[in-house]
Amino acid sequence: MQRRTFLKTTAALSSAAILAPHFAFAKEETNSFGITKTPRKFSVTNNYSFNPSQEITQLWVPLPKDESYHQVVAFSYKGNFSEATIVKNEYDTRVLYVKWEKSQEKSQLEVNFDVIMQERTTDFSKATSNTNYPSDIKVYLEGTKHIPVTEGLTKYANEITKNAKTPLEKAQAIYDWTVTTMYRDESVVGCGIGDAKKSIEEKIYGGKCTDISSVFVCLLRNAGIPAREIFGIRAGQSKISNACGKANDKGFADITGAQHCRAEFYVDGLGWVPTDPADVTKVRLAEKLTNEDKKLKDTKEYFFGSWEMNWVAFNSARDFILTPKPAQYPLNMLGYPYAEVGEDALDYYKPKEFVYTYTSQERV
Repeated sequence: MQRRTFLKTTAALSSAAILAPHFAFAKEETNSFGITKTPRKFSVTNNYSFNPSQEITQLWVPLPKDESYHQVVAFSYKGNFSEATIVKNEYDTRVLYVKWEKSQEKSQLEVNFDVIMQERTTDFSKATSNTNYPSDIKVYLEGTKHIPVTEGLTKYANEITKNAKTPLEKAQAIYDWTVTTMYRDESVVGCGIGDAKKSIEEKIYGGKCTDISSVFVCLLRNAGIPAREIFGIRAGQSKISNACGKANDKGFADITGAQHCRAEFYVDGLGWVPTDPADVTKVRLAEKLTNEDKKLKDTKEYFFGSWEMNWVAFNSARDFILTPKPAQYPLNMLGYPYAEVGEDALDYYKPKEFVYTYTSQERV
């Protein structure tokens, strides 16, 4: 088998990845949780190991985004693969594609990246009622298999927003409905499937983060508001609750099962507005709170327009085809790594069988 080892590939990820982040370094507390604008840096290591196989093994690894609030400053990978390259898909999602030929030895890969991030907040006073969205935003008004736009769902969304006049008021009404009506169901595997149509039409209001965020996004799209899920992974300690991310006293965390789906909606004058309805339901369950408890009210208010950045964002891809085209498609989402041995897909919800691990170290 031809072997290659790539020790440093930072420049291949993005030219922006090696630039210093342009963050504002205000350090004052901005909310009741004590979250500040002080940037945080996390070093994340992913390890993958596949048993020897007489079939080709392929792996697609979601890579972190570069955004104004979230920038990759280092990236590398190494292993005994035969091919490795960074590819994109229709959602402009960066993915590390890795291939191993038939082999008598284990197929292995290590991926390392550093991300500097800063809390996101929103000044709602800048919102307008303009709905003449740019073409790249209109994409997030369209339906997909799991988040469709239909006459019935539009009627349902209009009922929820019947007393709202502006897009922002409609988004607030849908957010309020979502965090009040839906609840976290720990029996759901992984982050959930995110089948919003089924959840709404069959009144299945329990789920995990993808289920809850997808219902929120689906209702927004049916109300004429661009919206999208953001798939990623918790990287470190939260100041809101251990339910929203935790690490040891040295800032180290095993984050193998820490995938988490958030959401954004678009309002003219504001751009993309960060939200996290799923973590409102998670805090409520984990801390045995009611909707009337002050902490839950504070959490609900915070996550409409803000993100605590102890979380690495990957992509917004739903119901899409990976590049190069795998044996099984389309893929529901890409919050987890995806792999195939021959034409058989591995279960990314079972990292011990896959086999992969994710760890994170916060840097001071």
